[in-house]
Amino acid sequence: MSVGAAVERRVEGSQVRRSAAKYAAVVRTQLAHGLAYPGDLVMRSLTILIFMWVFIHLWRSTYAATGQTSVRGLTLNDTLWYLVLAESITLSKPRVATAIAQAVRDGSVAYQLSKPYSFLGYQAAVTVGDALVRGAVTVLLGGALVAVMVGPPPSMLGWPPAFAAVIAGWLIDFCMATLIGLMAFVVEDVAAFEWIYSKLILVLGGVLLPLDFLPDGFRRVAEALPFAYTTWAPARLFVSPDPALFVRLFGIQLAWLAGLALLVAIVHRQCTARLAVNGG
Repeated sequence: MSVGAAVERRVEGSQVRRSAAKYAAVVRTQLAHGLAYPGDLVMRSLTILIFMWVFIHLWRSTYAATGQTSVRGLTLNDTLWYLVLAESITLSKPRVATAIAQAVRDGSVAYQLSKPYSFLGYQAAVTVGDALVRGAVTVLLGGALVAVMVGPPPSMLGWPPAFAAVIAGWLIDFCMATLIGLMAFVVEDVAAFEWIYSKLILVLGGVLLPLDFLPDGFRRVAEALPFAYTTWAPARLFVSPDPALFVRLFGIQLAWLAGLALLVAIVHRQCTARLAVNGG
């Protein structure tokens, strides 16, 4: 390797580290901001208690009616802890599409694009920072209720892979929500698309129930789509800490994330190339 190539590679590595540090700082800022108002944070997270109270009674009755301790490989304890994480992932997500669409409508996107950072990189860091704070509180509240009424959480062996999958799932969701938000460059109001996406996540993402409980044909279709890897995959890994399952599901998550990130980059470039600000 020539001296010039070595220097160039070192410079590139330094730029990558500075860029990573920049967005890590954004994540830390969002964490600090979220923790600055603990009362408000807890109040916004209380919804999980209502959901889990309903789910506990619903699934207790369902398992009792079947007369089985395990359905599709999931016990009652597994199912309810799955739902704790699935609901927490969903409830903790910021409304990325709304934020991006609003920035397009009021013209502030032009100002944000002039900043010395990637607009989408900043939004992704904000999303992860906000979601980590809200998600942690929601899991603690919902988990406390399930632990008291049903039983302890799954083995801690499943927690690290589930956490990695949760982050990947949030980023996959971020990419899809960003694509919806960027549609504001064309259609102005993206509320209808947000509504459709939220319903797809509820059913095909495994929020209402584990995809394992769906009919086989429907389940295979759901597992072939990216929605399942925002919620079902991390929640399933949480209750089933199997290394082979982690390799398969996390690998699929990374593949979807890479493909969606590329699509977002292409759409973002096309939209900003013909930016027409309608206000601000």
